[in-house]
Amino acid sequence: MTSIPILYEDGEALVIDMPAGLPVDRPKRGGACLEDHLDDLKLGFQRRPVAVHRLDTDTSGCLLLARNPKALKRFNKAFEDRLVSKTYLAVLDLAPAEASGTIALSLSKISSAEKGWRMIAAKKGKPAVSHWELIETIGDGDKVRSLIRFRPETGRTHQLRVHALQGLGAPLLGDPVYGPVRGQNKGAPRTMLHAESIAVERVGKPPISAHAPFPEDFLRAGLSPPQSSQPQDG
Repeated sequence: MTSIPILYEDGEALVIDMPAGLPVDRPKRGGACLEDHLDDLKLGFQRRPVAVHRLDTDTSGCLLLARNPKALKRFNKAFEDRLVSKTYLAVLDLAPAEASGTIALSLSKISSAEKGWRMIAAKKGKPAVSHWELIETIGDGDKVRSLIRFRPETGRTHQLRVHALQGLGAPLLGDPVYGPVRGQNKGAPRTMLHAESIAVERVGKPPISAHAPFPEDFLRAGLSPPQSSQPQDG
């Protein structure tokens, strides 16, 4: 079992660099998940750390773990109070018309027998806001590809995946649920979304701050590592 890189460590928190394809929770059908690594991540503590939030199975990058129950409670409240800032990197096969912007599309869950469940943009859904900026565009014509940095203000299920499709006009490269569209092929073996950075404000202590390295498969897709961006408040 390969070890998971640790990006940040102190007495109450770990931030790990989750590999793409490893679910946080055990799948119903069984198989590997983060739980298999928690004993290794005790790092001398008696308790196993606990994941504070979730990443989709395909998403790589920063995941915050709490090392004791009091810390878990504080971090959960920090998420509720929006004291957690995150940035994500995403690959899309389009060139956006603008260099940056904000997508505000409320999201609602739907389900069907043939397609299973998914999130859709719906006026009566839960509010969801994502800020984005264009980092790099390569290629041209129907071979164009862009690297986008998202800074979500809310943390809805599949938020960035739906906002990419509905707000920017193309699914995340490799997304099996919301893509492909307009004849695009999947183009990648996983949904190309990477949790680039996380920062958590704390009372009386320095903020937790971590940054995950640029993924190898983003390099193979032809894109370059951006200058690091620590998430900002807001």
